Amino acid sequence: MISIDRDSPTRQDVHLLLSEHLADMYATSPAESVHALDHSALAAPSITFWTAREDGNLLGCGALKLLGSPTGPVRQGEIKSMRTTASARGRGVATLMLGHILEDARTRNIERVYLETGTEDYFAPARRLYAKHGFTECPPFADYVLDPNSVFMELRL
Repeated sequence: MISIDRDSPTRQDVHLLLSEHLADMYATSPAESVHALDHSALAAPSITFWTAREDGNLLGCGALKLLGSPTGPVRQGEIKSMRTTASARGRGVATLMLGHILEDARTRNIERVYLETGTEDYFAPARRLYAKHGFTECPPFADYVLDPNSVFMELRL
């Protein structure tokens, strides 16, 4: 059975998966268009990080970064670092993780969830996954700017 729980991005097996993720991002997109966070950035207080595991084995990870002003209520979030291990691909792990992140956002009364992903063919499965779950393209959000290598998406909860 697959379980999704809060975890540390600095945990050894997670660190390896995130390093692989970053390497793929830099191999696929120009450096100025890579917005993936490393394990230390994912440990920030504004980010909740989860892993999907089966019998203790890492299958994937994902995070929710809270966006907004520190003085007002947080009404927006950003999905970060969605990644599955090569051996877990095609098993629905990304769908489970996305559902878990969105449910967490709903319990926090977040009104919109955003994400940034790439335009390259490599990212087509991710774009299809998000579109299948109701995400639509939107203008850049937070500190992002228009970039021909980025697709910005949002979901109103």
